[in-house]
Amino acid sequence: MLDELLTGLRPGDDTPALLRGRRVLRRGELAELTGGYAAALHRRGLGPGGTLGLAVRPGAHALAVLLAAYRLGVRIAVLDPTAGPDVLTARLAAAPPDLVVADAAAQAVAGWAAPLARRAHLALPDLAALAPTVTAGRRLPGCAPRLAPEAGPAPRHDGDGDAVVVFTSGTTSRPRAVVHTRASVSAGMRAAHDLVRPRPDAPVLGGTFFVLVPVLAAGAPVALPARRPAALARQAAALRPQATYLTPPQLRAALAAGTRFTGRVYSGSAPVGAPLLRAVRAAGADEAWCVYALTEMFPAAAAEAAEKAAWTGDGDLVGAPLPGVRTRLAGDGELLLAGPNAADRYLGEEPAEWKRTGDAARLDGGRIVLAGRLKDMVLRGAENIYPGLYEPSLHVPGVELAVLVGVPGGDGDERLVAVVQPAGGADPAAVRAALRGPLDRMGAARPDAVVLAAVPLAGRSRKPDRAAAARLAAERIR
Repeated sequence: MLDELLTGLRPGDDTPALLRGRRVLRRGELAELTGGYAAALHRRGLGPGGTLGLAVRPGAHALAVLLAAYRLGVRIAVLDPTAGPDVLTARLAAAPPDLVVADAAAQAVAGWAAPLARRAHLALPDLAALAPTVTAGRRLPGCAPRLAPEAGPAPRHDGDGDAVVVFTSGTTSRPRAVVHTRASVSAGMRAAHDLVRPRPDAPVLGGTFFVLVPVLAAGAPVALPARRPAALARQAAALRPQATYLTPPQLRAALAAGTRFTGRVYSGSAPVGAPLLRAVRAAGADEAWCVYALTEMFPAAAAEAAEKAAWTGDGDLVGAPLPGVRTRLAGDGELLLAGPNAADRYLGEEPAEWKRTGDAARLDGGRIVLAGRLKDMVLRGAENIYPGLYEPSLHVPGVELAVLVGVPGGDGDERLVAVVQPAGGADPAAVRAALRGPLDRMGAARPDAVVLAAVPLAGRSRKPDRAAAARLAAERIR
């Protein structure tokens, strides 16, 4: 699919490619920017086997650098400013880049704006001290030299090889990273294309690379979502996109701002409950989908709102595996996945066919039902409690988000606490009343306490931060 996109981009093509506010990047301009970056990187000696560190916000320059690196056979190491400077320094040491491409904002986070950035939980090490660094896009005073697109030839790598390194966890002593090959990335994008089914005659609203490439390859323009919910609501009304991809926190904020949806809406990167999908359908969407994916495999399974709503069993139904995805369960109930879009290996480890998801699950007629993260299991008394089995039932009307966490009980045991985030304007007494039925049906897994509070979020995808939620719960139930 990446090859299809590169082949389909031609200088002089005035068809819109990227829409960001009032700015429009034409396909011809994207072709020229990609070719210019490829020539500039090639002149700096980058080619197959090389590594490029990338710290650039989603947009034209990030996409063009990614496409240029793919064209040359260079692998990308994604640098996440939310990881902290010590962790990022260790990650750069684990996958040493030949060059770091950063935009002015990323360099500001590592430099003069560091005190302000820390308040937003963003921090980067001094990139230039760790590897040669250049600036993509607009250069501000104090930034590294600009990576200027150049004229001239750049070779096109046609074989396989590493495409991207995405760090997922680990410590400063042993960073853990997922390595995707060119083949697995292309297979994942083909699966995303077949799921979204983009037409060339209408825009798609979404900002992830796995949205950008398949949609652009299909000939449709992509609109990068506005950051402010009110602006996103106006954007959706003006564009009337054929499809939209937003994370659950983005969806909730968009709904609170009165966004009206059109076409099909997809959401993933964090748990997507049936009530959220139902609200999206009520806000105008023709279809609303939850997408089950992980860094090791994107996408893996999907379920539409009607299927999610019809599920009455325990756990979170995330749908049937997508074509080509294979499933099996380990002895402890962990879901294992395999398929052409699965990552090749973890950095520094041998390739493995089956990918461990870390999710406890069962298979119901071939469909995947999640029971929660294995590491999130709460041990109360002699009982193992998997939060994912019960959290979906807590999403009653008036509840925006709910998690179950374990809090040390002081005697080696744990207390189970539900941290429930009411929807905006919801009456706390009404929320507690609505929770009585689901709590009664939880049997031996009924929580020891219910705390009404905003559920802390973390990471790029703004998933529930269970460690922070556990600390919050411990403070509230003292």
